[in-house]
Amino acid sequence: MQASGPGSNSGDRDAIEAQAACLLARLNNDPSPQDEADICAWIESDPRHAVAFAHAEAAWEAAERLKSAAADITLPPMAAIVSEEQQRRLSRNIMIAAAVAVLFFIVAAIVTVRTFSGIDRYQTAIGELRDIALDDGSILHLNSDSEAEVRFTGNGRKVRIIKGEASFDVAHDQKRPFDVEARSAVIRAVGTAFNVRMRPSVIELTVTQGTVTVHSGGSTAQKVKAGSGAVIQPRTIALTHLGPKLVDQRTAWREQMVELDGETIEQAAGEFNRYRATPILIGDSRVSALRIGGRFRINDSREFLSALQLSLPIRAVHGEDGSVMLLYRDDEPAALAAN
Repeated sequence: MQASGPGSNSGDRDAIEAQAACLLARLNNDPSPQDEADICAWIESDPRHAVAFAHAEAAWEAAERLKSAAADITLPPMAAIVSEEQQRRLSRNIMIAAAVAVLFFIVAAIVTVRTFSGIDRYQTAIGELRDIALDDGSILHLNSDSEAEVRFTGNGRKVRIIKGEASFDVAHDQKRPFDVEARSAVIRAVGTAFNVRMRPSVIELTVTQGTVTVHSGGSTAQKVKAGSGAVIQPRTIALTHLGPKLVDQRTAWREQMVELDGETIEQAAGEFNRYRATPILIGDSRVSALRIGGRFRINDSREFLSALQLSLPIRAVHGEDGSVMLLYRDDEPAALAAN
């Protein structure tokens, strides 16, 4: 299994590890209470920070042990008959060798962490969809502008959704549960299929096959069966029965479609903007509340814009940067209506 995406992933990881090393040095150099608070806040702000800091601590402790061992090295009896200058040179050479050994250990530790941490990261650009076959036979589907981390061990399978939307076809493995983390929510499955969308303030879960359990923060774990869903907040889980039509609508992106069923134009534009580098904008408040239905390809919003102008009093004005402004079309000016 290979991680996707450009080399910026390794660059981000290098930057995080470098920052962790700097903060650890501050922590070991008589830090102020504010320094300690800042370091704790940095560690808690991202799980990757905590992992990098733990690795830095381990390397630091090992280096300190090695330095201590080097300091305890005593010169052999022959040193007594050499000059004081020769003794200084010999001591200096020993310390240089010890420093090189420490540096080698730290580099080796970093390489080992990177090689055996078992974390793979996958991401998609705006407008890109990906299907990723995982080592256990499960399939991870990533929607546009989404990112996820995958880590498998002998005891479990873990996926963390960093942003966007993902769908899972989980291979059955009774001994290794499949956990998906999305903010404070943890969704567990053994062999099932479900969809997770990270909205600005909630997590939207849709189960298409089997049953999953979900808990968030200190909330009681809830079971969600196929054809049902949940709206998940940090401390609450609201279960909903969806029915086949709504399930199909929520997962239409898997077929590269946007399915609308009476959504407002504002909501519809928001859906299409997930797949566009330049947005569809609402330029008139009268447009926002109008509603539309239909099934449209996610990679061709021209069909959607054409349907708007044919069925509703809306005209689309295209900007030079590729954006589109939706305006209310008054029927009085004939030339305007013709557009």
